[in-house]
Amino acid sequence: MYMASTQNPISSQGNAPRPAPEAEEVFRRWIRFLDEEFVRHRSPERRAEIVRDQLYQLYLGRPFEGRKNLTLATELPGNVLSMSLDPENVTLEAEQYGDADPERFAVRKPLLWFWQMFDRSPIGLNLWLGIRFRCMLGRHIFQHMGTGVRIYPGVDLTYGYNLSIGDGAIIRTGALLNDRGGITVGKGAMIGSFARIYSQSYAHEDIDHVTLHHTTIGDGARISSHAIVLAGQDVPAGAVLGSFPGDRA
Repeated sequence: MYMASTQNPISSQGNAPRPAPEAEEVFRRWIRFLDEEFVRHRSPERRAEIVRDQLYQLYLGRPFEGRKNLTLATELPGNVLSMSLDPENVTLEAEQYGDADPERFAVRKPLLWFWQMFDRSPIGLNLWLGIRFRCMLGRHIFQHMGTGVRIYPGVDLTYGYNLSIGDGAIIRTGALLNDRGGITVGKGAMIGSFARIYSQSYAHEDIDHVTLHHTTIGDGARISSHAIVLAGQDVPAGAVLGSFPGDRA
């Protein structure tokens, strides 16, 4: 059930806190470096190396050193950790889906792993940095990435290449964007924390039988926290799905 929105949400960006100037300059340089690297390199193998090297430093605090002694039982946990920081050594759930486009997914898989592991790293909750990092990475993953988008920690993606996000959209913490059949998030739309947006449905008698449907969240629409948008639904522009704190009957 949809309701038309009659409220003008208050922007929280006007007085948003910022990092110290020195840290901000370093953060911007890192994001710019990564952006340039992903523009320059589109092969899955080279992107995996870039992500591996970055995650190695984020998690272990030192540059990638190459293969370690794999025969010592005492070093097995460390080897499991270091090898799992390389996207070529991990498997993602989306890889088991028969409707995945192998070529488009392969070039994005290292970036999807980077997306997930950044949020789980010690710096994943650095809000200022995280919003800018995800927007940068989204430009290399999504079908379309608008300007002024804010994506908060823990947002879960499926393929990424079937996802289009309009200017000024906000996606809150822990939202799921299952874009197997395609999802469009309109300009200025807001998806609440832990909302679920689907673009595929299953047959009741056979869960392995999947039907894909494009799902659209219209311009300026608001999806409340924990709300579910089923595959193929079109949420109209300016509509509200679910309830928000302070809403009145």
